[in-house]
Amino acid sequence: MTGADLARYDGSAGTLVDTNIWIDCIDANSPQHGWAIDQLQKLSERSPLHVNLIVYTELLVPGPDVDALDALLDVYDTLRTPLPWACAALTAAAFALYRSRGGSKQKPIPDFYIGAHAAVANLSVLTRDPTPYRNYFPRLVVVAP
Repeated sequence: MTGADLARYDGSAGTLVDTNIWIDCIDANSPQHGWAIDQLQKLSERSPLHVNLIVYTELLVPGPDVDALDALLDVYDTLRTPLPWACAALTAAAFALYRSRGGSKQKPIPDFYIGAHAAVANLSVLTRDPTPYRNYFPRLVVVAP
């Protein structure tokens, strides 16, 4: 889906799963553990789950165990989806809005890439923290507690 096609966005092509959902899934002590697992199961039965390089990298930060991460993602047949070039302009626009609202970061934060990726690929977003997605991508379909 290109920028011109965003008018047809409905989030129906699958779900881009945010890093915090995978962390909740791994951490049995997380207050959202059960909810995260239930959502992953439910959503994976309806349409494909996706992660991109941003989410994948964030999940490797605590200790790079690629095999363990791949095994977790494979439980839900999660697709490793590249960032579309079309999300660059949308990421930049979200970052410009963030800065105009007083944001202090000097470079776009990962949520901007994730939100833009979801928008241009017609994906919904599964996250525990819907605020950045709803603030900077108001049309995005967001699944959150």
